[in-house]
Amino acid sequence: MSGSWDDRKKALEEDYFRRKEQEAVDKMRQKREAEQARANAIHCPKCEGTLMEITHEDVQIDRCDTCNGVWLDAGELERLTTREEDAGWLGRLVRSVSGK
Repeated sequence: MSGSWDDRKKALEEDYFRRKEQEAVDKMRQKREAEQARANAIHCPKCEGTLMEITHEDVQIDRCDTCNGVWLDAGELERLTTREEDAGWLGRLVRSVSGK
C-alpha cells in the first residue's frame, strides 16, 4: 500500500514540475515575441516613438503614437490631393498653397 502512495506522490510531483516548466517556456516565448515586435517596429524620425499604420481616405499613412506626427511614403501625398472629388480639405489646402 505504501508503494502505491509513493508512486502517486511521485506522479503528482512530476506533473507539478512539468506544468511549471511549460509556464516558464510560454513566458519566455511571449517575451521573445514582444522583443521581436519592438525590434521590427518602424520608429518615428522625430521622437523615436513607434509609427502605427492608419487609413485615411483609403490611403495607408504612418502616425507616431508618441508625438502624433504623420509621415507619408512616396506617392501618398499625391493620392490624397488628387481625388476625383474636389471637396477634400487636404486637396484644397495644397491647391491654395501652390496657387493651382
